[in-house]
Amino acid sequence: MTTQGVFRRKPIDQIAEDNGDGLTRTLGLWQLTAIGIGGIIGAGIFSLAGAVANKTAGPAVLVSFLIAGVASAAAAFSYAEFAGLIPKAGSAYTYGYAVLGEIVGWFIGWDLLLEYTAIVAVVAIGISGYFTELLSLLDIHLPQWMLGAPGTETGDVAAGTYKVNLFAVLLCLLIAFVLNMGMKNAARFETTLVYLKIAVVALVIVVGAFHINTDNYNPFFPFGISGALTGAATVFFAVFGYDAMSTAAEESKDSQKHMPKAIIYSLAVSMVLYVLACLVLTGMVNYKDVDSESAFATAFADIGLPALGIIISVGAILGITTVLFTFLLGAARVGFSMSRDGLLPPWFAKTHPVKHVPSRITWVLGIASAVIAGFLPIAEAAELTNIGILLAFVVVCVAVIVLRYKQPDLPRTFRTPGMPVVPVIGIIFSIWLITFLNPETWLRFAAWFVIGLIIYFAYSKRHSVMERRSTR
Repeated sequence: MTTQGVFRRKPIDQIAEDNGDGLTRTLGLWQLTAIGIGGIIGAGIFSLAGAVANKTAGPAVLVSFLIAGVASAAAAFSYAEFAGLIPKAGSAYTYGYAVLGEIVGWFIGWDLLLEYTAIVAVVAIGISGYFTELLSLLDIHLPQWMLGAPGTETGDVAAGTYKVNLFAVLLCLLIAFVLNMGMKNAARFETTLVYLKIAVVALVIVVGAFHINTDNYNPFFPFGISGALTGAATVFFAVFGYDAMSTAAEESKDSQKHMPKAIIYSLAVSMVLYVLACLVLTGMVNYKDVDSESAFATAFADIGLPALGIIISVGAILGITTVLFTFLLGAARVGFSMSRDGLLPPWFAKTHPVKHVPSRITWVLGIASAVIAGFLPIAEAAELTNIGILLAFVVVCVAVIVLRYKQPDLPRTFRTPGMPVVPVIGIIFSIWLITFLNPETWLRFAAWFVIGLIIYFAYSKRHSVMERRSTR
């Protein structure tokens, strides 16, 4: 039934028969969609759009988001097909394991553990910056020792003073705590914040639309077509999140029907809001004058609406917090699935007897993200992200093609359109984006890869559930 050795595959019908090991199915379609939107909309609107408009694409930042959205949709369709076919936790890890073999699944899971955890840390650091700015607007000033990681001193800090980004640390731990409240309560928390975030974005779009000066759209491509393409590579990292949401398949009430819809809906809603927000921003302010760090707050302050800028800052803090929730959820479910399959120690797969969530792995990853957020500058933390997610996209797009031709008669509740062209677009675009990553990212990835290789052959291969089944 399975290929022997490191490329042995876990049969899809066997995956479907496995029980949830304590997880409970509580998430409906709109809660899943909210988790997806929570992971997609965040810094992309509140800061990244302004930075790309100002330095890379000008008003064509709109085109950058559209290109990135199309490329992301190519991968999203592949994820949606698998989500309907394999309604189990783990997302890309589980899909890769089932189609391409155990060692492929292991490395995707191993990479995503680092990537998702690092994203949580990076976003927490970003929110900490917004929080500090908001306090300064309210004339509240905190001690310098708690405002940043070592090496980020900006004020008078005494020699030898212990430095930590305390707010970022507490935020990571808070999200871990929320996720351990039980999925029903945690999803309610996430959904509430997503609604608030959408309301703030809608407020920005509606009010800003009355202050658009169409002259600001000329020239539309001040940096040329190449600027828009480069911008697409940058903003691509603002248009995924559905991949982390799909790790919660075992906690969906009807995963095979709801998960594919939630993936598509979350990306569609997010792209509409991104496009409208970009139109408003570059229409209100000439791209040369867009603030790279707090674009909308500054734009509204410039037109005489500073109070709205404060509301936007609060909305940004609340809104970007949802990104933490989605990616820590994703990291915990990937780790839970790997542990359940025997590739990590079974201790991590134990679920809380009352809350029915993988509390151990959630706390471990929450603490890890807190350490990264507290003691690494944002630039160094950010270098831990991106490559693993892009490789996961490649694996999922390849796997959906392979499985479609190997087992075309499997009961799919969603089928990727334009097969195999659409998945190939996802593969090409992901590989192209990988070429934009700097050498330091590759070195860190290589080091993490080697560590994973050692762990796999020293522990995971021998303790794999598939190994024990094949031995019996």
